[in-house]
Amino acid sequence: MEKKEPGFFRRNGLSIVILACMLLALAGQIVSGHLVYNSELEKTGGETLTLGQYLMSGHFVAATFENWESEFLQMGMYVLLSVSLRQKGSAESRPLDPSQEQTRVEKGATPWPVRRGGIWKSLYGHSLSIAFALLFLASFLIHLDGSWRRDVVERQLRGEQPLPLLDYLASSQFWFESFQNWQSEFLAVGSLVVLSIWLRQEDSPQSKPLHAPHSQTGT
Repeated sequence: MEKKEPGFFRRNGLSIVILACMLLALAGQIVSGHLVYNSELEKTGGETLTLGQYLMSGHFVAATFENWESEFLQMGMYVLLSVSLRQKGSAESRPLDPSQEQTRVEKGATPWPVRRGGIWKSLYGHSLSIAFALLFLASFLIHLDGSWRRDVVERQLRGEQPLPLLDYLASSQFWFESFQNWQSEFLAVGSLVVLSIWLRQEDSPQSKPLHAPHSQTGT
């Protein structure tokens, strides 16, 4: 009897649910952020914004992309650092002994850049870190633009002269927004790396098997 192929949700359930959670949280951020910012504008004598105007405002753009920026930095750095660095006993680390790493490739399933070779193979070999670097750079620049536009509005409401964009880039306010998110992302990754040495989550690919000794490195 021919084996039935898993359905669409079975094949993509993890990404679908994570995306749904992200969109629900983003919707909550939009609604609550809109209310908070309009309240701030009313207190300082500014005009309140419609929901559409809020989505284009510096307040929403800065709040959203300063977080995306830190997420892409976290994952990109983790991808790069885990290439050459190890943590004994962590499920998030490659094994200390390279011979323990096994990659099973189905016949004919090798990606085309690998088969093509040359520059395509080289780019493909670093495509994950390149993608995260580009996503981080884009988020960083959009965060900068949104945060600067928000600062311009706030200064105008206080009757102050707005800062030029490059001056704002050098300001403590902008870097405070960035560093407060960056440090929390590195803390989260570090916690996962270290806690997976001793703790387990049954059936999770991020965890070592329950019977695995604490010294086992990798899954």
